[in-house]
Amino acid sequence: MSKSKLEYIWLDGYSPTQNMRSKTKVEENFSGKLEDCPLWSFDGSSTRQAEGGSSDCLLKPVAIYPDPQRKDGYLVMTEVLNADGTPHESNGRATIDDDDNDFWFGFEQEYFIMDRRTQLPIGFPVGGYPAPQGMYYCSVGGRNTHGRELVERHADYCIEAGLNFEGINQEVALGQWEFQLFAKGAKKAGDEIWVARYLLDRLTEEFGWYIEYHPKPLGKEMDWNGSGMHANFSNSVLRTCGSKETYEKICEAFRPVVEEHIAVYGEDNDQRLTGEHETQAIDEFSFGVSDRGASIRIPIITVEKGWKGWLEDRRPASNADPYKVAGRIIKTVKSADI
Repeated sequence: MSKSKLEYIWLDGYSPTQNMRSKTKVEENFSGKLEDCPLWSFDGSSTRQAEGGSSDCLLKPVAIYPDPQRKDGYLVMTEVLNADGTPHESNGRATIDDDDNDFWFGFEQEYFIMDRRTQLPIGFPVGGYPAPQGMYYCSVGGRNTHGRELVERHADYCIEAGLNFEGINQEVALGQWEFQLFAKGAKKAGDEIWVARYLLDRLTEEFGWYIEYHPKPLGKEMDWNGSGMHANFSNSVLRTCGSKETYEKICEAFRPVVEEHIAVYGEDNDQRLTGEHETQAIDEFSFGVSDRGASIRIPIITVEKGWKGWLEDRRPASNADPYKVAGRIIKTVKSADI
């Protein structure tokens, strides 16, 4: 008889920024297959998802990955359901209209590694500031690079878990890093970002650090880059149309729904989207080829391949829910008059 540890991961009901929660279910002779993960429940009154008098919420497994840090372990991403089996109002995954997986997403997840003792990004001196940004981006060496051991281990764990992990790099600010994930299917892309975040957060427990996903953790007044979660996306039209006009029509579909996008693009994103530090102002909209100061960038590779490729929405903040970001982008793309 063998026993396996299944770590059920879900998103709580805190608003506007949800948090990951998890708990372990031990199963005997588990096959490792998603269809054999049982439905489970939890106390929703402790996560702002139910009242105490009727507190049971359900966890519906939607994706499973081997847990690289535990013997006989699995990571089980779940959706939260009400007791009657309907999607909970906090369940952003259930709102994604991409059942045929026509939409592909590549997310660029930026974050700061914070020292739990100093409450500052690692590498920052207490009572002062390091040298201005400029030398930290994609740097090497102990003077400008901090946190590589954690970042490398996180990359290894993501790859061992079977995530479609595509890369890492140190970002523009000291103590700021990024990883990239790509998936065919919006729901799968969201699953993998959340599982990658889970592995990263859990790993910090060994270092005395924590991950800060706030888009501007050093304050909007400081001359340091913020953190985003750029969303690269395509569907069959964008991948095959070969038409500049079609691309422009799809981009224009985003113009009248700026507020609707910003509403799900992350808390305190106004501190980051100022029109500076490679951002467009939060209340404006623009798009352009190879323009990192635009709301939506048209990659030069897309143009060089004859207008066959993808778009990058640069507005989502690092603390945004990838499910809600993907769901909103899909809705807008499908509304385009093409």
